[in-house]
Amino acid sequence: MTESLRVASLISGGKDSALALYRGMRQGYEIKYLVTMVSEREDSWMFHYPNIHLVDLFAEAAEIPIYKGQTKGVKEVELEDLKHVLERLDVEGILSGAVSSEYQKTRIEEICGELSMASITPLWHEDPLKLLRELVDLNFEAIFVGVYAYGFSRDWLGRIIDRQTIDELIRLNREYQISLVGEGGEYETLVLDAPFFTKRIKLLRVEKTWEGQSGYLSVKDATVVHKV
Repeated sequence: MTESLRVASLISGGKDSALALYRGMRQGYEIKYLVTMVSEREDSWMFHYPNIHLVDLFAEAAEIPIYKGQTKGVKEVELEDLKHVLERLDVEGILSGAVSSEYQKTRIEEICGELSMASITPLWHEDPLKLLRELVDLNFEAIFVGVYAYGFSRDWLGRIIDRQTIDELIRLNREYQISLVGEGGEYETLVLDAPFFTKRIKLLRVEKTWEGQSGYLSVKDATVVHKV
């Protein structure tokens, strides 16, 4: 167990930030807040875009207060937007789900340095295959909500990450060099259930959009329900 620092956890609703949050809890950090940046641009360099509105349900399911900031998604400027949100919080550290993105990690570290906060990256440089298998072993329920690389098909949208899915990702990695965890922007995920959720997210209405070699699953209506 680590010293109980008060931290804010950067959350997108996807698998990496959710697993990092779980790890942070297990390591003894006091998770005071979730923090999400809502970008106006789909091609933000730093922040998740598909279904970002569902972070409110994520926070409700996790029973952790959430702070949301707005950003136009302009490269580098969006980091100042994040800084303005973080500097208002009474925390000592920022937890994030970076796995191998030097761009993401170094910029968060710069912000933390300016604010005299610790940068905590529980998943940094871990084996991507190990991380995917950990998600399955811990009974995370994570689905694909966006696929943006050659090798994927429309059928991947809404698909859950399970052992069979991992096997197919290994094949895509071998054939098309797709990042197993999608950190190169090849795919995006949405977590519907996690070990630290007191409730789970239930999708009520979704819409698939597909064009060329990419597409996304847009959640039009969702709610939180009690776990069975």
